[in-house]
Amino acid sequence: MRKSSKHPITLAAILLCAMAAGSVASAQDAKPAAAVPPAAAAPAEQPKGFIPPGQSKNTEIDSIAVIVNEDVITRRELNERVNVIVQRMRAQKVQLPDAAVLQRQILERMIVERAQLQMAKEMGVRVDDTMLDRAIGRIAEQQKLTTQQLRDQIEKEGTSFASFREEIREEIITSRLREHEVDAKIQISEGEVDSFLAAQEAAAAEQQELNISQILVRIPENATPDVIAQRQKRAEEVLRQLRTGADFAKIAATYSDATDALQGGVVGWRPSDRIPPMFAEALSKMQPGQVTPIMKSVGGFHILKLVDKRTLAQAQAEAEVQQTHARHILLKVTPTMSAADAKRKLAELKERLDSKASSFEELARLYSNDTSSNKGGDLGWLYPGDTLPEFEKAMNELKPGEVSGVVETSFGYHLIEVLERKSEDMGKEKKRNEARMALRERKMVEAAEDFQREVRDRAYVEYRSDDLKQEQ
Repeated sequence: MRKSSKHPITLAAILLCAMAAGSVASAQDAKPAAAVPPAAAAPAEQPKGFIPPGQSKNTEIDSIAVIVNEDVITRRELNERVNVIVQRMRAQKVQLPDAAVLQRQILERMIVERAQLQMAKEMGVRVDDTMLDRAIGRIAEQQKLTTQQLRDQIEKEGTSFASFREEIREEIITSRLREHEVDAKIQISEGEVDSFLAAQEAAAAEQQELNISQILVRIPENATPDVIAQRQKRAEEVLRQLRTGADFAKIAATYSDATDALQGGVVGWRPSDRIPPMFAEALSKMQPGQVTPIMKSVGGFHILKLVDKRTLAQAQAEAEVQQTHARHILLKVTPTMSAADAKRKLAELKERLDSKASSFEELARLYSNDTSSNKGGDLGWLYPGDTLPEFEKAMNELKPGEVSGVVETSFGYHLIEVLERKSEDMGKEKKRNEARMALRERKMVEAAEDFQREVRDRAYVEYRSDDLKQEQ
């Protein structure tokens, strides 16, 4: 199953927003304070912070903090959001800023959120309960939970499920607003793609990849000076043999303590910036076929052979990309289909395929829960990385015409058939598409920030307390 290229609402982000809607009792639920008799004398001055019996803390918490256009943010909402953020920062051991600064930052974020929701409402962006239920179902599925289990988990964390639902609804509405006002308006010109690719090629032309082999004479931990001297003599003997024409792979298999010794010490291709600086500097002065002097590290004595070198641009030009034409049958776990039922059903379908009683296309159309079912399960030509790792691994192990056993992924359970394979250089159009995606993502971040500033600037904001006003 293809991985989505869209930007899904992650559970972590959703939970962060959802947790902000805490379960503090509302002022409407509080019992009214007893009326003070008219004849009562004025109370004496009370200590600072003391709340007289005739006042309610809820009255203070539920007072209006800020007016945003025709809506309000209450003190209670602000305090709840502050508490959530503080708890999260403490859990992550992040140093807290000054309380007043943190409160103003969080309030500013809430103002922008509220203004965006109002704008979405004016534009007619709606998320009905059916759509919301499907979104929550997908969140539960991603966490490998049922909806009821997700509900229990949310409520265990102290948030009502009704509040959680509304937070998800607001997240979807805000996301759709951004898609309409930001994503859809981003344009990528062919000139920008050309410039992006030219910059990539220039960088690739400078960056080198090195093909290396190694021999390691390891120094034991807490080794004495005598032991270190003995290990150095062993390394010197290795280097002497190499310089008199001995085969590097044979010497590596005989003397090296590295895990790749029996493979002739082959390390393979490595970008030069991912090789320890000490080794990279020595290798940079060498030609293919040459061997370094002995180099000592904490782990032991090293001797490296530069087998070959190339620029990253050459590596990309030489690389062949294997494409696989595949199809699958997917059964998802649902309230009416358990994991055991799905595996048992796929095993039955596999038997029908093996006995030629039915065709793969026919069974995919009848049973698959994927959108590809109407095409007989056909996924088309797949590049590496187009599917989930466990799906790709199972697919790569199949020969054309072969059907897999039951394969489990986060989407459910699959039968996979490989139809054919081909290898080709990464096409120009694929490179250009990747460049467009990179440019689009870069522009989306900038455009989203500009959009939020614009929404904030256009909003009417009235602070009801001086301590909440933003510093200009």
